[in-house]
Amino acid sequence: MEHKKIRGIHILPVMFGFFVMGFVDIIGLAINYVKQDFDSMTDTVANMLTISCYVWFLILSVPTVMLINKVGRKNTVMLSFFLHVIALGIPVISYDFSYVFVAFAFVGIGNTLLQVALNPLVTDVVSTEKLTGTLTLGQFVKAVCSFLGPILTTWAAGMAYGWKLVFPVYAATSLVALVWLWLTPIQSHKSEASVSFGGTFGLFKDRYIVWFFIGILVLVGVDVGMNATFPKLLMEKSGLQLKEAGLGNSVYFFARTLGAFVGGMLLLRYAEVKFYKYSVFGALVGLLGMFAVDSLWGMLLFVSIFGLGYANLFAIIFSLSMKRMPAKANEVSALLIMGVSGGAVVTPALGIASDQYGTQLAAIAVIACVWFYMVWLIKPVQRTYLSTLSTHGK
Repeated sequence: MEHKKIRGIHILPVMFGFFVMGFVDIIGLAINYVKQDFDSMTDTVANMLTISCYVWFLILSVPTVMLINKVGRKNTVMLSFFLHVIALGIPVISYDFSYVFVAFAFVGIGNTLLQVALNPLVTDVVSTEKLTGTLTLGQFVKAVCSFLGPILTTWAAGMAYGWKLVFPVYAATSLVALVWLWLTPIQSHKSEASVSFGGTFGLFKDRYIVWFFIGILVLVGVDVGMNATFPKLLMEKSGLQLKEAGLGNSVYFFARTLGAFVGGMLLLRYAEVKFYKYSVFGALVGLLGMFAVDSLWGMLLFVSIFGLGYANLFAIIFSLSMKRMPAKANEVSALLIMGVSGGAVVTPALGIASDQYGTQLAAIAVIACVWFYMVWLIKPVQRTYLSTLSTHGK
């Protein structure tokens, strides 16, 4: 079924949804502040907070597809914005460990709905040829939010209310996104086909979908782990306080923002397969470089290299997966977004490693080892690209 493509300003609220999607990236830095606020909390316990957020991607991704097919992609995205407003208002009402835990959980629930519904919603407003580039530009918008998050948090830390000021600011932004999308006419797709758990998970019979799912699992796990670990690495090696070290995440996200912007422009014209290969090896260089330097500027350089390499990988894997099964875009999106639960798997392991060995380099070592899966994935990416190229007769 062909859908009317929305042009001009009508695509803007959809892209703004990627900005709201970036709110989840503040979790990695936030757990460092939570650890600081509550005495005697170890890295292992603090990093476990990510489970309250990211486990929902595993639990709710497939049910979200069922919701999408009943109410449509646009309405599901608007519901996700509403849940973000609720989640980010909770710490404003009361700030203690249990309320933070619940707030992170609601952020995870809202972000699950958003990530499952928003990527397919993009297919309602752009052509297939522009999908990879548009998704990458969406990741650029998300990266802008991620880049601004540590800056906003550092600024808020110097205010009377403290770093927690980010919560009402994000809640207000989510409300703006909700109203903007509600007022924008978009012909959102509703599927006539029924969706079941069995049918959705049946897509795992395609081994490439399985490999790409694991790729998303690794990507998100590594990203959340880097958000949580890098400020502590700067504190360990450079003696910075958390307020200053947290800005190291902004350097990382700035590199990702730059990489996503450039990649989004180039991917509108060039094949994604070469981008994937160069990006994976570039990111690996950045990870390994962190072991070779002790200076602040050296670490900022290598985390920037890692961020540039990381920037386009999520969009490339997502796009290739949906191109592989275009008729099952909602279901494929749900399966891949389940992989965002990698943030609940990898990050606790990093906390255990750093507590066990007494250094954040142990956590970086775990990240580097996990990253070799992305290197292995180069061949499946190349084969899938050639397959979709043949299918579309290009």
